[in-house]
Amino acid sequence: MPDQLLRVQAQLTDRDLVLLGWLADHGVLTSFQIAEALYPSVDYAQERLRALTHTLGVVDRFRPQKPDGGSYPYHYVLAQLGVEVVAAQRGDDLPRKDQARKRRWHLTRRANLPHLLGVNGFFTALAGHARTHPGSELLRWWPAGRCQQMGAFAEPDDDVTVRIYQPGSRPDGHGIWAEGHRRVPFFLEHDLGTERPLSRLVDKIDGYRELAHVTGRIWPVLFWLHSPARERHLHQELAAAGTIYPVATAVHADVTGINPAEAVWWLHRHHGTPMRLADLPTADSRTEQAT
Repeated sequence: MPDQLLRVQAQLTDRDLVLLGWLADHGVLTSFQIAEALYPSVDYAQERLRALTHTLGVVDRFRPQKPDGGSYPYHYVLAQLGVEVVAAQRGDDLPRKDQARKRRWHLTRRANLPHLLGVNGFFTALAGHARTHPGSELLRWWPAGRCQQMGAFAEPDDDVTVRIYQPGSRPDGHGIWAEGHRRVPFFLEHDLGTERPLSRLVDKIDGYRELAHVTGRIWPVLFWLHSPARERHLHQELAAAGTIYPVATAVHADVTGINPAEAVWWLHRHHGTPMRLADLPTADSRTEQAT
């Protein structure tokens, strides 16, 4: 196995390694998400994905069936050899031999797979925008689990209070988007409109307010919503609750072809036009600089 691992590593490109790292951290991506984020065309992506699957054996794939007939695009996950490649790249211990099989089993059977794919699609859309727009970059993409670890948002110069803090907020993801001189950390709440009432979305702001109080960093919460009506009603709920923490909303309807990096964000309590992600407000009391 060590010889096979070395042979495969020698045939992987930097782009391949980025993809394997994403699959290790975020579980599953569709062929179209991978193509948008990393490749100049879907055909080019599919050709390389076939090689990674059948020739190199570092990824595996499955294709869910649609309830009304037909099938979804291929969904890609790490194969066991891919798990071992990522562990070697990161200097981690050698994984168990059945790790990839168990992970695939859980991913293919999880009831909220559409939600996970929606979250991942948000970030791959940002990565794709950065790929085609020089001067922009997705500097950070964290999954939900990492955001809930003790001291997750601590920086090297933070005091012990921040380093031992267990976040009460539970975002679906966290990222840092850079465009020109702007650098905007944010939290993502991806909403399909079926799993929770609007009041629960509003209640989640308390956790972000507490995190900001502990860390001194006020980062916007992005609600990525499934319909204009739900977006409108959420702003009404936020206003009724007197929410002043920075919250921005946008609608992720596939037919519009919008990208979350673009001017699609309605900032709560801001009376103007939609804003680009890079223009949303952040604040950091450590540097006494608001952006």
